Amino acid sequence: MANLYDIVQWCNQTLKANEFKDYAPNGLQIEGKREVHKIVCAVTASETAIDAAIAQQADALLVHHGYFWKGEAYPITGMRGNRIKKLIQNNISLIAYHLPLDAHPDLGNNAAIAELIDLQNLEALDPAEKHSIGNIAYLSNPMSPAEFKAKLQGIFDFDIIHLQCDKTTIQKVGFCTGGAQDFINKAAQQNCDAYISGEISERTFYEAKELGVHYFACGHHATERYGVQRLAKAIAHQFDIETEYFELNNPI
Repeated sequence: MANLYDIVQWCNQTLKANEFKDYAPNGLQIEGKREVHKIVCAVTASETAIDAAIAQQADALLVHHGYFWKGEAYPITGMRGNRIKKLIQNNISLIAYHLPLDAHPDLGNNAAIAELIDLQNLEALDPAEKHSIGNIAYLSNPMSPAEFKAKLQGIFDFDIIHLQCDKTTIQKVGFCTGGAQDFINKAAQQNCDAYISGEISERTFYEAKELGVHYFACGHHATERYGVQRLAKAIAHQFDIETEYFELNNPI
């Protein structure tokens, strides 16, 4: 058993959450019971993830995508109201970390996919950022675009979209998980051969060709499965409590 507020404080300090300007609040979003025996983690605080937390008798739900995003309507009604009502009725806390969990050098989504892809010598995608939410790294052995796509396909189990440019070899790779397709411009400025993110936009088709950067859309959910699992594992080790990952394979 651990104290909810000790867990949140430890996460805030570990992820340096207060140093990020984010699109939603990081940390404790909905307060449940003080004593925490079990945490369920998931990428997104969907109703299905909440139902899984209830079924597993969890005391807290830890996610990458929580609630209260900038630009959302204030009233807690409809779909969001239903989700929040379930959490409150079952006394389950909601803990969410967005950009801090992308950027963390060990626990973050970007760090995780760098290891999965076997990318070496990580650098900041944007050196001007205090905590870069994107990275650059290098393949030990250069690959053809087709070989690289096949490698990514095997890792993410996702129908990867590859937007091609004229480069025949890939070694220097920029990447930022989730919906960071527009960072392809930063990758081009850093002379990357390829750029990886989760989602894709219509404009990305033209940008990849004109900027000279191969673009690989590997799935928003698929690229962001890892940070919450790493953070949950770290929490379990730090506080000696049970954690479990809930997977809902979102095809987007």
